[in-house]
Amino acid sequence: MISGADFFVSAIGSAIEVFGRYHKVMDQEGNVIRADKLLDFVRDVVVDYAIRQILHNGIVGELSPLTKFYILFRWTYQEKKVHFDDARKLAQSTGIDLTEEWNRGFIRKEKESIKVLGPQERKIEEIGDSKELIDVLHKAAILWKSGRRGEIKEVLSESDWGAKDAFFRVAQAIAGTLDLESTERKWLEGLLSERERLITELRKMPKQMRLNL
Repeated sequence: MISGADFFVSAIGSAIEVFGRYHKVMDQEGNVIRADKLLDFVRDVVVDYAIRQILHNGIVGELSPLTKFYILFRWTYQEKKVHFDDARKLAQSTGIDLTEEWNRGFIRKEKESIKVLGPQERKIEEIGDSKELIDVLHKAAILWKSGRRGEIKEVLSESDWGAKDAFFRVAQAIAGTLDLESTERKWLEGLLSERERLITELRKMPKQMRLNL
């Protein structure tokens, strides 16, 4: 099965091959479709398909563009640094402007390269009260590693994610894209080992303290 970067190259390459067979390609209204528009469309389709395949479920609609970018980046490049333009194209396909996001959260620009930080490379203080799924996931993973298990359910409840299935499915999907020796994978799997306990304890919390359970 083709996966990662090869998946995108194969899908886009096939589309260009078909496109190149014709002198002119038009939409239903008679407008000429240029190659750049075709690429944008193909990337959108490929991203949506890839996310659904990675997650193996129908929660795609619950995910923000940043979460989709994180999942696809890990699936495509794992923990490698990549050239800015490659990361930019992937980001554009998920609906985010990379230049507006780098050096603000988990996306770091290092000269001509882009690095996506894992939880082991971030600090809780820097994440703050962000409710972005990836930030909440990283915060929970850091707390797990620090042995602060009791604080994890507070983070999940206060973030609006609570015991939502999407949170744990995304964690599982990301872990599955990484090497067995990856520190991020180990932290996420450690957090996932607490899943049932967390869900049970979250449901026992007073109703006014629970969010989206």
